Amino acid sequence: MLDLGRLRAIDALSRHGTVHAAAAALHCTPSAVSQQLAKLERETGAVLCHKDGRGLRLSDAGRLLAEHAALVLAAADTASAALDAYRGEVAGEVTVACFATACRGLLPPALTALTRSYPRLRPRVVETNPYEALQSLDRGRVDVAVIDDWREVRLHLPPGVSSTVLGEDTADLVVPADHPLADAGPGPLDRAANERWIASPEGTICHDWLVRALPGLRPAYLVGEFETQQALVAAGLGVALLPRLARLTTAPGTVVVPVDPVPTRRVSVTWRTAHHQRPALKAVIEAITTAWSTRTTARAGS
Repeated sequence: MLDLGRLRAIDALSRHGTVHAAAAALHCTPSAVSQQLAKLERETGAVLCHKDGRGLRLSDAGRLLAEHAALVLAAADTASAALDAYRGEVAGEVTVACFATACRGLLPPALTALTRSYPRLRPRVVETNPYEALQSLDRGRVDVAVIDDWREVRLHLPPGVSSTVLGEDTADLVVPADHPLADAGPGPLDRAANERWIASPEGTICHDWLVRALPGLRPAYLVGEFETQQALVAAGLGVALLPRLARLTTAPGTVVVPVDPVPTRRVSVTWRTAHHQRPALKAVIEAITTAWSTRTTARAGS
């Protein structure tokens, strides 16, 4: 009988490429991963790894075992989730990775509802960008990831990850109140291409979308918080494209200018497919979905 912990070590090495990355995914030391791999070699009587400089790479036998290890581990995760479903109790720890504006706009009502309904549930939250959220989900560091992407910058889900689309979040051009575009009405985004731009930092999905929408754009200010971007616009320092989920109110001294065609980002909730039967996971996904629906209904009625 092959040890599951050792199979997790070879699976992690196969998925993440290096012993250090595998150790990070498994929340242990590189030495512990190496020890597990050495024990697995003795257990199987096969050479599973070759030295590659200061690291390790899988042999043909190692790659073969890693393929089967992924199937075994997925089955074990599914079995564990099925047992949770059989017990039917919403309890334990569920970690949610979420991008910043959804942390502010969606999670407060979702977490409040969960806390009231399930006292034995222990939700945790990690604020991070969608790229890192999916990576953390794939590595097992989080249980749920709330992500956003744009039509021009689609995210690809790792194998074994499922998702449901919550909906779309519209973005608007925000300009200083005395800006020439303030009274211009809806129009294409590229009419603001030569303005001084305030944008999200490089490496974020919102920045990646904006520089694709306006090729050659070099924003003057790179700011992570949308509230700060809006404050800079109010100070007359430039223009910004702000998603409505991020813009709970319109700051004094700014004007919202609709863009035509309308830029939208897709908001989704994702999880590891094998865990979907867990009552705790289902409860968290349902609470987030309800928070989105309630928010959408409230905005439509305002």
